[in-house]
Amino acid sequence: MTVPLWWWLVDSLLFVVVLLVLLLVGLLVRGRLLARSGGAFDMSVTRGSEKRAKGWMHGLAVYGDTELRWFRTFSLSWRPRYRFTRGDVLIEGRREPQGDEVHAIHPGHLIVETTCAADVRQFALSPDALTGLLSWLESSPPGQRVNNVL
Repeated sequence: MTVPLWWWLVDSLLFVVVLLVLLLVGLLVRGRLLARSGGAFDMSVTRGSEKRAKGWMHGLAVYGDTELRWFRTFSLSWRPRYRFTRGDVLIEGRREPQGDEVHAIHPGHLIVETTCAADVRQFALSPDALTGLLSWLESSPPGQRVNNVL
């Protein structure tokens, strides 16, 4: 007895839906576990220094003892995409988003222009998260480079 073609189509569609649900659940679980580790906040990054919407990536930043680890929001990887070492991040200035940038980053976030070894030129984060980041950068352990904040 042969199975009708429509039955194969229904099975295939159901398989695709189950895979998409599993992917979504995986993203949610990963985000929750990263955020639960403490010291996590929303932060977008871009490698470009222009004032435009193109190139912004949304993610989650997690504080460590000597580095800030940044994970992409829409990724299943448990490894950070970028690692920002405390003494290597130089904050050059901050500004409000302009033009299309307003739509490319989270509402209410400020843009911080940076120089760092990871070749990321700008961060976008909330004012409260920026205060925490500046405090973290200034509170280096003894013997490390400090005062890299304007």
